[in-house]
Amino acid sequence: MILPSPLLVATGNPGKLREIRAILGERSPGELHYLREFVGYVPPAETEPDYLGNARLKAAHAALELEMPALADDSGLEVDALGGAPGPRSARFAGDFATDALNNAKLLHDLQGESNRSARYRCVMALAFPDGRLCVAEGVCEGSIGTEPRGEGGFGYDPYFVLPDGRTMAEISAEDKNRISHRVLALEALLRGLQL
Repeated sequence: MILPSPLLVATGNPGKLREIRAILGERSPGELHYLREFVGYVPPAETEPDYLGNARLKAAHAALELEMPALADDSGLEVDALGGAPGPRSARFAGDFATDALNNAKLLHDLQGESNRSARYRCVMALAFPDGRLCVAEGVCEGSIGTEPRGEGGFGYDPYFVLPDGRTMAEISAEDKNRISHRVLALEALLRGLQL
């Protein structure tokens, strides 16, 4: 399935854009844009309580405002010992303007003394069209939270997210990440849904 062209990837996060470009590969539309190209565009506040609501909100808003199909995701880390936190607030876990370092420091602080470190990355992907049509899909990648950062790749919580094979998400190659991540699983599910 080839996505519509032009297509807007409704994110200002260059890490997400790189991953989505790589995941799409040859299925990438001829014209692929992202939010930083549109000076003056103001994305909506992520006010929804869950990934689905935020992904739909971001995709629908961008599609309407910029008058082209828009692909958006909302994703996060869910840690069982923290009741599923940070969840949809993963990017703002340590505050509205938190850096990856601050978010990771808070995560490790909150997990002090916890023996259950099971966790997962979850992603909901939404594709919205200016006429109001909307397609959504979800992907999940299981793992656990390590005690020390390992690896140079990825972004966000990746240096602490330990996969079932013992490597962190930051230790695997970008190609391997783009085969197993929550984002690729959500995008593949979305593409399958578009074939119906």
